[in-house]
Amino acid sequence: MMDSTNNIDEKRSAKPVVELQQSEPSPPSIRNGTVVDKDEVFKASADGVDFRTVTWQRPIIILLKVQVATGVLGIPSAMGTLGAVPGSLVVVGWQALNTYTTCILIDFRNRRPYCHTIVDMYGVMWGLVGRELVGIMFVVAFVLCTGSGLLGTSIAFNALFAAIILVIMFSSIRTWDRMTWPMTLGVASVLGGVLAVVVGVALRDRPAAAPAEGAFELGFDVVGAPTFAAGITATATISISSSAGPVYLPIIAEMRRPQDYRKAVIPVGFMVGAIYLTVSLVVYHYCGQWIATPSLGSAGPLIKKVAYGIPLPSLVVSTGIFNHAAAKYAFVRVLRGSPHSQQNTWQHLACWIGLNVVFGALAFVFASAIPVFSYMLSLAGSVCFAPMSLIFPALMWFYDFGGHGWNGTVRSKAMWLFHALIVLVGAFLTVGGVYGTAESIRKTYDGSSGVGAFNCADNSGTIV
Repeated sequence: MMDSTNNIDEKRSAKPVVELQQSEPSPPSIRNGTVVDKDEVFKASADGVDFRTVTWQRPIIILLKVQVATGVLGIPSAMGTLGAVPGSLVVVGWQALNTYTTCILIDFRNRRPYCHTIVDMYGVMWGLVGRELVGIMFVVAFVLCTGSGLLGTSIAFNALFAAIILVIMFSSIRTWDRMTWPMTLGVASVLGGVLAVVVGVALRDRPAAAPAEGAFELGFDVVGAPTFAAGITATATISISSSAGPVYLPIIAEMRRPQDYRKAVIPVGFMVGAIYLTVSLVVYHYCGQWIATPSLGSAGPLIKKVAYGIPLPSLVVSTGIFNHAAAKYAFVRVLRGSPHSQQNTWQHLACWIGLNVVFGALAFVFASAIPVFSYMLSLAGSVCFAPMSLIFPALMWFYDFGGHGWNGTVRSKAMWLFHALIVLVGAFLTVGGVYGTAESIRKTYDGSSGVGAFNCADNSGTIV
């Protein structure tokens, strides 16, 4: 009797382990420094398309280009709303938090190498329903980002159709590794444009938007006093500018050693934060309340032309990144497990080129049809990117570690509360961002705030 009882107990205790192994084939593969190739989305391939060729050094350039675009010059106006000190704290705080939540996302993916994007990861948590809902959110967000970037590119080239052709040509490069060199040019060009504006505003006697003659009030506030709608909109703008975690995931999936991602993600977090903080403080210091809209005009007409001319490659590259990410998500969904997924067959090429054209065409339609695109993009940022960059990562932490965290040590309880706070902050930013955007739209149609199509173009890099 005792032997049979012991056998039953042993079987009961072993059952949960078997279920875990069945639901998640090889979670420890990344932790112990090895990658189980059969679990990865893309396999090592000698005779086909080898997607897994990205070394840890190259993501530094790729991730920098993902985050730094001409929209960095939208941050000074947000800082002007909040004031220098609160604005600086918000820039540093959001950059640190978004870098941390990005690491949560990538760790969750690396424990489940069969996940390609945040959509697959939510499929693990919520099943088919969660996967499809987040899939819709993912596609909408990136198509709108592509449309916004396309609008800015079309203004620079003075032709929307020419812009979409260039964007699709770039986004159709199949692997992130081969996109590195154009991205390097994009990073250099956008930093050149930013530098031109920073130097330009520092050399002027007065801001370009200030009165040409006589005394004027600069309006530089150490601590601002915005309304709730203005404050939450400025905060959301700064937050969304660093919420690139969902874009990082498909890049990490193409690394040779995904476990090395911190060697790129952490330095990029510091570099992007330093760029955002330096540019916004310098422009705000010299322009105060006279920050031009768009901010590229803060240094006067000549520097404005230079600042828009230098980053032309960056406009195409930034827009192509968004289109590439949306097309790659759909490509993996369509061909996962198929022999055509990594072979140079006509089916492979037709699917890849076709998806790039389809998503580019959707972005073309949005860019042509939406009259106040910056508000639509801001709304998409609040509804899509705030949850994907804050709420979702915290919920993933709870999925992996939250079950025993509250009943553990003091440190475990503190971590539990910290991630619960991230969920609340993300929810507040989502609701507040929607409210702030709706209020801005109302004021625009009431005639109390003028926003033209050109302003929309300056938001092309604000989301990511």
